[in-house]
Amino acid sequence: MLRYSRGSASQEEDNKSSCELSDLADELAGAGVTATCLHPATYMNTTMVRRAGVTPISTVEQGAEAILNLAVSPALAGRSGLYFNGLREARAHAQADDTEARRRLRRLSLELTGLADD
Repeated sequence: MLRYSRGSASQEEDNKSSCELSDLADELAGAGVTATCLHPATYMNTTMVRRAGVTPISTVEQGAEAILNLAVSPALAGRSGLYFNGLREARAHAQADDTEARRRLRRLSLELTGLADD
């Protein structure tokens, strides 16, 4: 039996995002556009987190700092396909490096949304 939990759902979404990042970075190579995946903070002190009954771990300011770092840091200019956990460059989920897993995810996403693969 499958069970839903906030933690596992969040991890699944992070994995999906890192897979999509790899594909997007490849597609945009040479276009002057970069693709970066960010997990800005953990359980930021937001209304959504508090209403869920979760004790905040990170501040909204910490999340904002991570976002701004990706947007304006000269050290990251022109770099694409990166995954960040807060301010630290991190390793994406192993599936992000699995071309076949990414292909299956893309096909399933297109099928579920009714979009055509161009």
